[in-house]
Amino acid sequence: MSESSPTRIVVADDEPLARQRIRSLLDTRKDITIVGEARDGAEAVDMIIRERPDVVFLDVKMPELDGFEVIAALEQMNVDESETVPLPAIIFVTAFGEFAVKAFEVRALDYLLKPFDRGRLDRALENASVRRAARSTTDPQSLMLDPRLRELLGMLRVRERRDERFLIKSGHRMYFVLAGDVDWADAAGNYVRLHANGRAHLYRETMKALESRLDARRFVRIHRSAIVNIDRVAQIEPHVHGEYIVTMRDGTRLTSSRAHSAGLRALLER
Repeated sequence: MSESSPTRIVVADDEPLARQRIRSLLDTRKDITIVGEARDGAEAVDMIIRERPDVVFLDVKMPELDGFEVIAALEQMNVDESETVPLPAIIFVTAFGEFAVKAFEVRALDYLLKPFDRGRLDRALENASVRRAARSTTDPQSLMLDPRLRELLGMLRVRERRDERFLIKSGHRMYFVLAGDVDWADAAGNYVRLHANGRAHLYRETMKALESRLDARRFVRIHRSAIVNIDRVAQIEPHVHGEYIVTMRDGTRLTSSRAHSAGLRALLER
């Protein structure tokens, strides 16, 4: 990046002292401009979309959206093609020790472990700048999540074993649907429809990937294009050729396929 074009930076951290620390370490650098500070993940997404920063210091744990969900939200916008947002270079900021550090280092992802000093911050910035310069903003890959980051996100989801939640984008609004609130889901082209709380929520995912994220003790795939929450099933009736008619509590009637009826039979035999 040229001297006439300072590196544009967004700092996203819910701790005021952490944001102040980064700002104080960067204030003396003439080649850097801090264009915004975000206090939570949702604010970070809005700020990145608005400011188009070159680099983001992104706290791993924040309210609303965590650091990984911020990136997933930006990627989702690019997949939907409603608005393209080239992903900035990301420097993760974390207070979590051994596991997070090893995970970042194995995948060669930039990170700062709190507390950090000026030298460590400068090295992270240099690495981020080199990687960003090597990737053209016209390259389609600049709009997509780094595979190394996608792998890390998957690992952390498994490690935390929290109730899964899905980030839904509707226009410029984003919100979560909890897995436990989903009554059933069906395929809709390149999306799935999550039927929850009396509404259908479009989510960019394959049925196979969705099934892997849902708790197998609560959700059963009854068809290649349908998954049901067994707690929301009102009635199951035998149908032809080993199939079943599944009536949900909301009145929806779904037909199982023979290939996926084993899960329903196991449910009936409990």
